[in-house]
Amino acid sequence: MPPLRDHLPLRPVEFEILLTLAPGERHGYAIIQETESRSQGAIRLETGTLYRALHRLVQEGLVTPIERRPADDGGDERRRYYALTALGRKAAAAEATRMARLVAAARAARLIPAASIP
Repeated sequence: MPPLRDHLPLRPVEFEILLTLAPGERHGYAIIQETESRSQGAIRLETGTLYRALHRLVQEGLVTPIERRPADDGGDERRRYYALTALGRKAAAAEATRMARLVAAARAARLIPAASIP
């Protein structure tokens, strides 16, 4: 498995997926819905984009497909669930830290007002 630094920086869509999976496992459509909701409609993942990114994240060891089905799944056999791996959680945290530094630098450069982003 490549070291964490080889995964960074993450592509925006990859970070969105990892962020969505941070609280727990989700199926593809739930990832699309949650991403759109969190971004207030600014980000709309297309199905093909999502599954290509998930495939990359699985290949890189950041996400794993879940074989067991959650009890509250509703019985849809087509749903495939995904979860963060330990490496995926570390990569998401490192990317969030990197982005926080960028926001701090943008504030220091007066590109954004101090109160505009909590």
